Amino acid sequence: MYTKFSHGYGGVLNSYDFLKQNVYYTQKGECTSSEIQSPHLIKNGLSQKALAKKLGVAEKFINEVELGRRIAQESFIDKASKILKTDFNDVSMVVTDEALLEERKAMSKLKTSFSEKPNNTKQEEVWTNAFSSVLKNVPIFDYTLKNSKGYKELPIHSNKVEGFNQDKVLYLEIQDDEMSGFRMLKGDLAFSSLVKEPSNNGIFLVDYKGKRAIRQIKLLGNSKVLLVSNGGSLLTETMNLNEISVVAKLERLEIKL
Repeated sequence: MYTKFSHGYGGVLNSYDFLKQNVYYTQKGECTSSEIQSPHLIKNGLSQKALAKKLGVAEKFINEVELGRRIAQESFIDKASKILKTDFNDVSMVVTDEALLEERKAMSKLKTSFSEKPNNTKQEEVWTNAFSSVLKNVPIFDYTLKNSKGYKELPIHSNKVEGFNQDKVLYLEIQDDEMSGFRMLKGDLAFSSLVKEPSNNGIFLVDYKGKRAIRQIKLLGNSKVLLVSNGGSLLTETMNLNEISVVAKLERLEIKL
C-alpha cells in the first residue's frame, strides 16, 4: 500500500517547497519522490544546506531525494517532518488543499476555453463557409413574402440557382386551389424568381384589387393584360397593365403528395 504526500525542491527548502513533489511510502518503510504540484503550509524557511546539517546528511543527498534519485528511510522522513514542523503522513493535507483545488479548476476552465470551444467553433465555421459556397438556402414564403415557412437547399452554379440570380430566388407556398386547373394545389411549393415585368402566358404572383394571387398573364397589347385563374372553371379578368403589380414569376412546381 502506498501513502501519498508531497514535497518540493529549490534553492530554499521549506515546508511549502517540500510539499511540491510526491513521496510514496512502501510497505518496507521506504519512500521515493516524483513530480506533483501541491503547495501547502509554510512555517520556517531553511536553505538546503541548513536542512542537511540538521538532518545530518550531505546537501547533495537532499537534492537527490527531491529529484527521486535516492530512497529516503522512514526515519529520515520523520526527522524532516519534525524539523519542518509538517506531518508528511497527513494525506489530507494534499487532498484538502483549497488553493490547489482552485488552481486545478482554473486550469481546467482554461483548457476548455482555449482548446475545445475555439476548435469546435472554428471547425463549424469552416464547414458552414464551405457549404455556403455550393448550396443556397432558398426561403419558403407565403404570398406576403413576410412569413417564412422554412427553406430548401439548392446547388449554386456560377453564382446562380436554377439559372437565376441566387439573390432573386424563393419558394412560394400555394395558399389556395384557385389554380387547380393548372395542377396547382394548396400546400404545393412553386420555385419562383423575383421580377417586375410580366411575360406572355407566364404564371405570376401579382398584386391587384388590394390582394395578392397567383394568375396566368396574357398580354393583350395596348397596355392591357388578361388575368387567368382556374379553380375547376376558367375565369378571366381584363386589366390595365398599370393596375397590376408583378411580384414573382413561378418557374417550377413541386407538388405535395
